[in-house]
Amino acid sequence: MKPEVTVLIPAYNEEDYIGGTIFGARASGSADRIIVVDDGSTDDTAMAAARSGAEVLRIEGNRGKGYALNYGLERIKSGIVVFIDADIGQSAVELQKLVAPVVSGEADMTIGVLPPALRRGGFGLVKKLADTVVKRNTGRKLSACLSGQRAAKREMLSALGPVPAGFAAEIGLNVKALTKGYRVKEVPVNMFHRESGRNLKGFMHRGKQFMDILLFCLREGRDV
Repeated sequence: MKPEVTVLIPAYNEEDYIGGTIFGARASGSADRIIVVDDGSTDDTAMAAARSGAEVLRIEGNRGKGYALNYGLERIKSGIVVFIDADIGQSAVELQKLVAPVVSGEADMTIGVLPPALRRGGFGLVKKLADTVVKRNTGRKLSACLSGQRAAKREMLSALGPVPAGFAAEIGLNVKALTKGYRVKEVPVNMFHRESGRNLKGFMHRGKQFMDILLFCLREGRDV
């Protein structure tokens, strides 16, 4: 019997993209449930998600990606969970590629490897930090440490404990899963998300990522 697949989408001020992302997830043919966690948005993200047919959970105030994922996971008891970013639009149709290795038993968690960015973002400091943390703590080199597109068995996520706070969510899942011996497989996917450029907003986002990863290492006693 095929396990139930739940798509979990954390979203903050994504009213322009969330409808397309939900449409793509449904068009994949793999999603039994689609849950959007509105992380304190100040726009119409929740309404747009509800209009598109998703289950919507609302958080008062912006609490960060890790908190939003944990909030959604409380409503998922079994099966396979697919994490996707709210801004990947209709390219979410590709999520079947993430689900298939988990369903077949080939992997406990898959990580989506997206095509190269069309424009340059920052200076690569966050990616270098993420790569270093994973390699030093697990001995494994991943090509997409920061990818928010992934699928995992619910029982594995339960065994790992809470998803790390903020933008350390992905790096924390990588380190926890690999150090506990779970099978992690990277899968190429033709997904695209809104790219942050070399502007103030982009640098602020990457700065927050950098600090969240450092804080995760300090809290968990991980090597940097």
